[in-house]
Amino acid sequence: MSGADSITITRPDDWHVHLRDGAMLRDVLPFTARQFARAIVMPNLSPPVTDTASATAYRERIMAALAPGLDFTPLMTCYLTDDTDADDLARGAAGGVFAAAKLYPANATTNSARGVSDIRRIYPVLARMEAEGIVLSVHGEVTDPEVDVFDREAEFIERHLRAIVGDFPQLKVVFEHITTQEAVNFVLASGANVAATITPQHLHINRNAMLVGGIRPHAYCLPVAKRETHRLALRKAATSGHSCFFLGTDSAPHLRAAKESACGCAGIFNAPFALENYCAVFDEEGALDRLENFASLNGAAFYGLPVNQSTVTLERAEVAVPAMLRAAGEEIVPFHAGETLGWRLVP
Repeated sequence: MSGADSITITRPDDWHVHLRDGAMLRDVLPFTARQFARAIVMPNLSPPVTDTASATAYRERIMAALAPGLDFTPLMTCYLTDDTDADDLARGAAGGVFAAAKLYPANATTNSARGVSDIRRIYPVLARMEAEGIVLSVHGEVTDPEVDVFDREAEFIERHLRAIVGDFPQLKVVFEHITTQEAVNFVLASGANVAATITPQHLHINRNAMLVGGIRPHAYCLPVAKRETHRLALRKAATSGHSCFFLGTDSAPHLRAAKESACGCAGIFNAPFALENYCAVFDEEGALDRLENFASLNGAAFYGLPVNQSTVTLERAEVAVPAMLRAAGEEIVPFHAGETLGWRLVP
């Protein structure tokens, strides 16, 4: 299929997205809903979504913000804390509220201060999740200040993830937004119960994008982009056809003023042209015939959900990415702002 001028695939899902809340939710949701049938919605609001009641309320707010005519299903996640109620989590999952539970090491990323301080403290919860078949979604970075920021993902594997997978062999684990060769190797060696999402930004940029020619806050996300060798390893993994890798944008909107500040927020807003970005990578790697597996099939199979029945079409055409968009009444900068992409999602 390499060199094709268009491609039609089963409508994809986004297995990792930040939709925020309030006015921001209202303005960013359409970008995700126009492309994806479902999305795993991250729970790191302020306050976070830590129980069935708050997840139900958040899902209702998402559906209320959805424009008429858009067919989209939010899949909710439970923000794990040191004090997560395993019974409530199990009830929420059994009742169709929770599709997964999210492990944020405390202070690893945006709104993660209430995350898990010691993973051993949630072992009873992980045991219940294993027994109930609830997926664990992991932000895989240590927060030890003595560990270099570029090594935190690899260190998390050795300190924590090997133990989790070894101690709970039947627990389904999604290693989110992987950024390193070490993560690719770990997932490939871990068997059918371990998978990973890969973002468009980590397929497109390396750490030079943040640091060469000045500090560029709109290329800053967590986990940070790594060396070029890691970017190439991610591209190889995503386009390999392996069922353990699937699409998760980690689209994380922050207003321009918050990004361009003395302590700029971590997150890249890639939702407006997410599929176009992925399609470009698969085209460049000569793997357009594997895009559907990565974007539409692998994630649904891992989560035990049916494949979507509708399709989407992308065509080879130039698309100008706006330098700026509006959200919550202010400016927001999209990924690849001011650039031209080579693929377009057909309306």
